[in-house]
Amino acid sequence: MMTQTPLKRPFELGLYTFIDDGKNALTGAKKEPGKVMADFLETAELADQNGLDVIAIGENHREEYLSSAPEVILAAVGARTNNLRLSSAVTVLSSDDPVRVFERFSSLDLISNGRAEIMAGRGSFIESFKLFGYDLNDYGDLFEEKLRLLTQITKNRPVTWSGNFRLLLEDQIVYPRPI
Repeated sequence: MMTQTPLKRPFELGLYTFIDDGKNALTGAKKEPGKVMADFLETAELADQNGLDVIAIGENHREEYLSSAPEVILAAVGARTNNLRLSSAVTVLSSDDPVRVFERFSSLDLISNGRAEIMAGRGSFIESFKLFGYDLNDYGDLFEEKLRLLTQITKNRPVTWSGNFRLLLEDQIVYPRPI
């Protein structure tokens, strides 16, 4: 008699969003931002209950989106769900500090019992550069340097760092550490 091994799923299913501002495309009417967020959290709960694998919120700093702080929203999702992996879809690393990104996602990971994921990227919009005081001409160099630092931080050893866009780090371990 042959024993059947369980089949692995051929792909994962999830939701990806910037959490738009709730403006009705036909009428122009807008929902209150609190209602949009409450509806999103309910959607995340339903996604978890129905077996989806991941929920991903992209960082965005435009008027028509509510996702300027994905880690905060993902923490709320993590507190209301049990199985969904929680991803940033994009953390605009070029205009953020890798130390703070790591700290925020480690905290999210602790809140969600190991379900946090960072999707570091450059982003498809450029508003964050001016907003956080970065020169768009440094677009590529910022990302490359900050990605190298974020990668070093994840190795759980003291980091000594010197770069062009961030102050020196000497023998620092960044806390908290993820699960």
